[in-house]
Amino acid sequence: MDNKAEQYFNDWAERTELAEAMVPIIGNLYRNNGVIFTIYGRSLINRPPIKILRAHRFARQILENEISVRDSFPLLQAISKLDLAPCKIDLGKLTVAYLEQASQESVEAFIARELGKMNTGKASILSEPRDVVLYGFGRIGRLLARLLIEQTGGGNKLRLRAAVVRKGSDDDLIKRASLLRRDSVHGRFEGVIKVDEAENAIIANGNMIKIIYSDAPESIDYTAYGIHDAVVIDNTGKWRDREGLGRHLKAKGVSKVILTAPGKGDIPNIVYGVNNELIGGDENIFSAASCTTNAIVPVLKAVSDKFGIAYGHVETCHSYTNDQNLIDNYHKKPRRGRSAPLNMVLTETGAAKAVAKALPELKGKLTGNAIRVPTPNVSMAILNLTLDNSTSVEELNSYLRDASLNSPLQNQIDYTNSPEVVSSDFVGSRYAGVVDSLATIVDGNRCVLYVWYDNEFGYSCQVIGLLEELVGLKLPMLP
Repeated sequence: MDNKAEQYFNDWAERTELAEAMVPIIGNLYRNNGVIFTIYGRSLINRPPIKILRAHRFARQILENEISVRDSFPLLQAISKLDLAPCKIDLGKLTVAYLEQASQESVEAFIARELGKMNTGKASILSEPRDVVLYGFGRIGRLLARLLIEQTGGGNKLRLRAAVVRKGSDDDLIKRASLLRRDSVHGRFEGVIKVDEAENAIIANGNMIKIIYSDAPESIDYTAYGIHDAVVIDNTGKWRDREGLGRHLKAKGVSKVILTAPGKGDIPNIVYGVNNELIGGDENIFSAASCTTNAIVPVLKAVSDKFGIAYGHVETCHSYTNDQNLIDNYHKKPRRGRSAPLNMVLTETGAAKAVAKALPELKGKLTGNAIRVPTPNVSMAILNLTLDNSTSVEELNSYLRDASLNSPLQNQIDYTNSPEVVSSDFVGSRYAGVVDSLATIVDGNRCVLYVWYDNEFGYSCQVIGLLEELVGLKLPMLP
């Protein structure tokens, strides 16, 4: 092995060793103190060393250089010596902030100063764990289950207690567990799943999820299963108005309802991170809007706040969904009866009109359409906008990059400057939308923005954000 090759190999071995040493520190702080670590929004919780290294390297798509574990590890060690209250810590931002100060103070002094207000000892944000029930266990339901199980932590926050479905067969429980265990798009469940047939439950990483069979929400007595004051997340889309969703509230043990589809009538449509002020009060039914609405609203808000939007058109190239047919067959809606994996299918989207429910200032300013395309997941929204003020590609991209890093919308907007990314690269993205900066077009006050979004997983993360806000589980973010 020549010197250069040996240098590369030794460098990799050293960084891998540091990432391995990070795993138990991150795990202990998460389980015992409720501290969640990220690298520029990429979660480090329950991640193996190789994914921790990838998260560090990912930063190069936003910053000029990747972050080294050699720089972040000493900060993590210093953090481990504190007795922190529950919070979210972006280790990437913290590392960059320390490096920028050119070692004017020790790592320990820097961490003590930056995180001092959270060094108040272990605590629980909620007085007791909040029960969650999934009404429906399809694509979104199972992803919500994965996310809820993933962040169980010490068990003192949200607990997924049950999933309500219609019984399909005698081996229904086994099949439900198998679908949670394996997913053709999102891969295998990270953990251990087994079934308890006596309890008719799926046991996922120690979480017992009762499978309840029913097609009438009001007929279920959740208290008989030890479930109380539960938030029901209806991901069936069967009921979208107050009367239909109100049936959940008639069930014993339910206090709140979240719909994973656009709500009708006066139901508050929440795009988490944008109009959170509508959460709370006496309202007990909420809509998480649609995946496309969640993808475009944060970017539209950012652009509107800075440049103003006179009018525009939204076109979404959307992956096919379970609503479409595999092969040509009858469908009550136009064109959707044609084979989804073989055709681009022009259809309608209500996302453009739905924007006004989250951003009233854009009411009547947007039109929209959709093309269903032959991919199973990840979609793209094309925002063709006429602005109130002229700008440039450089200014617009720089502004959106900053919005993705250091703004109230940083958990919704992601940003990429890679010239090689394609749709499959965004499978598993936890953001509402990802701005593809190299595709941005600007001509005076006209611009075209391309926004990728995982219409399944990214949207599910938005639903979880709404759920956490609804139950008061909002963690301070540092730095």
